[in-house]
Parts: sequence; structure tokens; C-alpha cells
Amino acid sequence: MDLEYGPAYRAYRETVREFLKGWPLEGAESALSQIEQESLFRRRGIEAGFVYRNMPREYGGAGQEPDALKDQIVLEEFHRANAPGDLRSQGAGLLAPTLLEFGTEAQKQRFIPAALSGEEAWCQGYSEPGSGSDLASLKCQGRAEGDSFVLTGQKIWTSNANAADWMFGLFRTEPEKPKHAGISYLLVDMRSEGIDVRPLKTLTGGIEFNEVFFDEVRVPMENLVGARGQGWGVSRATLIHERNLIGSSSMLRDMFSDLVELAQRTRRGECPAIEDAGVRRKLAEIEGYVCTQEASNMMQFTAELKGDVSRTMRPMMMNKLYSTDTTQRIMECAYDLLGGEGLLGPTEADIRDWMRNTTSTGWVEAYLFSLGPAIAGGASNIQLNIIGERGYGLPRDLRLPAG
Repeated sequence: MDLEYGPAYRAYRETVREFLKGWPLEGAESALSQIEQESLFRRRGIEAGFVYRNMPREYGGAGQEPDALKDQIVLEEFHRANAPGDLRSQGAGLLAPTLLEFGTEAQKQRFIPAALSGEEAWCQGYSEPGSGSDLASLKCQGRAEGDSFVLTGQKIWTSNANAADWMFGLFRTEPEKPKHAGISYLLVDMRSEGIDVRPLKTLTGGIEFNEVFFDEVRVPMENLVGARGQGWGVSRATLIHERNLIGSSSMLRDMFSDLVELAQRTRRGECPAIEDAGVRRKLAEIEGYVCTQEASNMMQFTAELKGDVSRTMRPMMMNKLYSTDTTQRIMECAYDLLGGEGLLGPTEADIRDWMRNTTSTGWVEAYLFSLGPAIAGGASNIQLNIIGERGYGLPRDLRLPAG
């Protein structure tokens, strides 16, 4: 298998590397806040054609022709330089591509550029207290009244709702219809009168999730995405983007390398833990999962280049499940390596910087957090159902004979 890039793409990689010499910012620009520096560099990346490559220019993107090889080169080089590229946010990563597919021209012009730049933060209003994995059973209502929908009800586990400017969410606008019908996809201004956001403190000590209550909240009809009552189809497009975002394996290899480094500096008696046969077997097992995901990604990448979409369907459906499962394996192994140190409480710095895994308690934070993504975007058991039913055509309900 020849994984080398051709001369034109090797030259393109050098162009990307040359651009990345501008990160980190220097001089007076380095005095800006981290967020301001990242925003400035991201704007330069858009102008250079490297950030939001395939997003049309009229919506704030670089407007480049689709090219999976160039996309991969940009991803690799920006990751290697730890430079700010495409925002992995709910607005840029989930809403923007959904609006490209289903939004009106006015909605695209109004919302996509601000989502890409991060000027407006978004949250996702899907789950409800009685509607998690069975999302279509949601009850939060949006009754039509004049030129508005009036929202009443509650959402829960809403990430970033306490800091969001807008919400894209699902609301039942035709309650008399079957549960998958009568649901509409609405864009809700979080500053609207009647919205009450209540943060939920998680076991990591942070606040990632919130409850959101709606009390006669008015949403203009123009904020309806897609057809009224057809929000379930729109939401499935968003969920695909969400699962791909969660299922990205770009960090798995880095996390595994960090795990190996942890095994080298922790002890098993008088020796480094990595010299223990049991630890080495566990590391070998986990690397097998990492390599499997990398091989699957390469197969999907190759099929995409050849335009063979049919070959990517099943593997893409598995990305999220594989990624969250392997991440949990890595974190569980790290937690075992820590031993008694895993009982230490986190400091404020650990909570803020847990992804860096630089301390024992940083690993504990990462371990605790890893439990969440396996639920987000559809719990693992739900993912197995989706893969079986839609990927392999298995029956939706297999009932065994009594006795």
C-alpha cells in the first residue's frame, strides 16, 4: 500500500507549513487574549484558504473546491502545529452544515458566518427529562400563534446553554401527529423572555450541562429550519455531524502516546509499570483498537477519494462508537496505572486543563469526562441498534418464541 502523497500535494503541504510559521503570534499580537489570538489566526487561515476550506465564501468560509487530500493535509499540519483551525463547536460543527443543507438563504447569511467565527455561541436543545435515547418522544411544545411559535416545556443535558447566544432545537408543533412527525427544528434566541437556564454540576466538578425551561417563549416563524413538522429529518442530519465530531479519531493516537508515557513514569514495585507483563498486554490490546480505528479511517478516506460512497456508509456509522469505546479503554488503563493517586481531588487548574493529562488528577478528570461522550449523540447501545438496523439490515425487533 502506497500512502505517499504525489508531488503536487507534497508542495501543498509545504505551503501549509509555511503559513503555520505564523503561529504562535508574535510581537504586539501576542499580548492579545488567547481567544483573540485564535480568532485572528483563524481569520487569516480562512483568507489563505486553509480554514473552513469547503464552506462557501459568502457564508464566511474559504470557498475552496472539495479535495479530500488537501483537507487531510491541512488537518495533519494544523494538528501538528497545535494551531487553531476549524472550530469544533456546536455552531460551526453542527448547525452550519445543517443550514447549508436545509436552511433558507436568509438563515445561511445570518447565522453561518457568526457561527464559524465564534462570534455567536450555540447550544443544542434535543434531550428532555423523559426523552433521551428515545428522542422522538419529546414533549416540549411549540404552538403556532400568529407569526410566531410559542415554546413551553423543558430541555436537559444542554451543553453550553449557560453561555450560548442561540439554541437549535426540536419542538413538537403538531402534537396530534405520530411521535416522529409533528416535530419542528427551530432557532431560538437564548436572550428571549421566558427562558430560564439552570446549570448542572457534574462529577468532574465542572458545569458542562444545563436544564433549560421555556415559559411562553416566542420564536419568529422565520427561524423554522426546513418544513414545519419535518424537523426529525433535519435533526438526523445534525446528528450525523455530531457523531462524526464526537467520533473523530484524530486524538486517539495522541491519547495512547500519553498513556504509554504514563506507564513509563509510574511504578509497579521497583520497576516502571511498562515493564510489567500485564500492563504491556493491556497496552498492546488498546493499541490494537487504535490501529483498527486508524485503518478504518484510511479505508473510508480511500473510498471517499474514489467516490465510492457506498463503501463508507457502514464504517462511518461505527466511528463514534469505536472512538468513545477506545477512549474509555485508554482512560480506564490510565486510572488503573495511577493507583492510589486516582483518589486525589482535582485542583482548579486540573479542571481547567484536564485534556492535557499532565498530572495524575488531570488523568482522573479525563477519565471521568470520558464517560459522557459515550452517551452524547446517542448512547452506545443506541449506536449498536443503528448500525445493525440501518447498516446491516437487521430486523428492528427480534422476538424469541416463548419457552
